[in-house]
Amino acid sequence: MAPMATHVITGAGSGIGAAVARRLHARGDELVLHARDAGRAKELAAEFPGARTLVGDLADPDKLSWAFSHQSLPERVDSLLHIAGVVDLGQVGELTPKSWRHQLNVNLIAPAELTRHFLPQLRAARGQVLFVNSGAGLSAHAGWSAYAASKHGLKALADSLRQEESGNGVRVTSVYPGRTASPMQAKVHQQEGKEYDASRWIDPESVATTILTALDLPRDAEINDLTVRPGSVPG
Repeated sequence: MAPMATHVITGAGSGIGAAVARRLHARGDELVLHARDAGRAKELAAEFPGARTLVGDLADPDKLSWAFSHQSLPERVDSLLHIAGVVDLGQVGELTPKSWRHQLNVNLIAPAELTRHFLPQLRAARGQVLFVNSGAGLSAHAGWSAYAASKHGLKALADSLRQEESGNGVRVTSVYPGRTASPMQAKVHQQEGKEYDASRWIDPESVATTILTALDLPRDAEINDLTVRPGSVPG
């Protein structure tokens, strides 16, 4: 990807998103960092000097269009990186509609709405949409129904978008990380009632490396689906 590319990133506040944002920022690319509110936007702007911010609540995708209409959107977008996500474990017999809606809104509907907004810029730049999915987007297990459903839906969104936009030169990639050392993973362990040991799981920097590989791949090829699993660590 050419120097000074512009990337719109969700989830840049922690985990994989923060690792990706740090790498792109360090090499001088332009960042537009999504934040759920003005306070969070201020924190991100301080952490990544020179980056622009875009405020809107992914948990309420119906209002994203209104929120964006009151802000300055980037004229050029080389990549849209959907990295934000939420998880709330629970048995089907216990999960409430509120829990289902929250995960579907943040993990699936908001990415679709953000993509709709930025498709004109992405088409003009012959850019790339990258979805950070999950192993749960390929296989669902007990207690993971709502989260896995949102991520299975995200795979369907990516697959459909890839076919729709290939003629416009827009590349679409899904990355499926296994368990990654992050605040979300700490929450998952808490919900599972298990002790959390970050050293057992993938370093967010390793997932960031795979994401940059997909972004920087020469234009004669594209990575459609990329599965990343924890490797063996010495010791």
